[in-house]
Amino acid sequence: MKGLFIAFQYLVPQHLLSRLVVRLANATTPWIKNAFITRFAKRYGVNMTEAAEEDPTAYPTFNAFFTRALKDGARPIHAAADVIVSPADGVVSAAGKITEDRVIQAKGKSFSLTALLGGAEDTAWPFQDGVFATVYLSPKDYHRVHMPCAGTLRKMIYVPGKLFSVNQATSENIDNLFARNERVVCLFDTDAGPLAMVLVGAMIVAGIETVWAGQVAPSGQGLFEIEYDNENPPQRYEKGTEMGRFKLGSTVILVYGKDAASWLSGLGENRAVKMGEAIGALSIRQV
Repeated sequence: MKGLFIAFQYLVPQHLLSRLVVRLANATTPWIKNAFITRFAKRYGVNMTEAAEEDPTAYPTFNAFFTRALKDGARPIHAAADVIVSPADGVVSAAGKITEDRVIQAKGKSFSLTALLGGAEDTAWPFQDGVFATVYLSPKDYHRVHMPCAGTLRKMIYVPGKLFSVNQATSENIDNLFARNERVVCLFDTDAGPLAMVLVGAMIVAGIETVWAGQVAPSGQGLFEIEYDNENPPQRYEKGTEMGRFKLGSTVILVYGKDAASWLSGLGENRAVKMGEAIGALSIRQV
């Protein structure tokens, strides 16, 4: 069965299927969107008691339901300045050290950090021999993505690519998965050095948004970069503030440079996390 699922992903027109889902997810016709929302919520056991709007049929579209806000206080943010918090609800499928340019994907599989970040060596070299953590968001999870620590936005890179599923079965069987899929790379300066947050697209993901640029993917363009400098002023985002969201689920990969951060013992191996809880520590640089 697993083999058939993998084979299906190679054969199906990934982008066409995902764009069709976009239209359905944006439908406002009550009977269509309500049927879609209620079946989805029941199928995946979505906890609506923590949502700011608890009635699933009150949302104008499926996408609005999927990217729903939570009640104030539903996700406390660990306040200590040197603590890294989870950027999203989900499971940490892998976490550890980057060996030169290689990032662990799953047991026996790895991918290129340079490829993940868009292919430019000068983008990847500050993260050589650093650390990474991969957070997979399942369909039932809260799908807004937040800052794991305070940082100033310096660059955003859109990287076109495939749209394979990013669940455990796929990550264990498809080589270079996260460096092949469509993704948005967000580069920040932090008190511990550079941070890369990579929002990875997947099959039937209807879009990736950032709070500063709106919907970035799908873009219909090739690879592009936006620099944030004096002419395009950089923005600072505090720990726990929203930085983006997925319209249908996917994965966030955090990358820090050498000696900049460390993870809590046991992080990885599909450990469940909630946005805002401690997952590691920064090595804050003294000025």
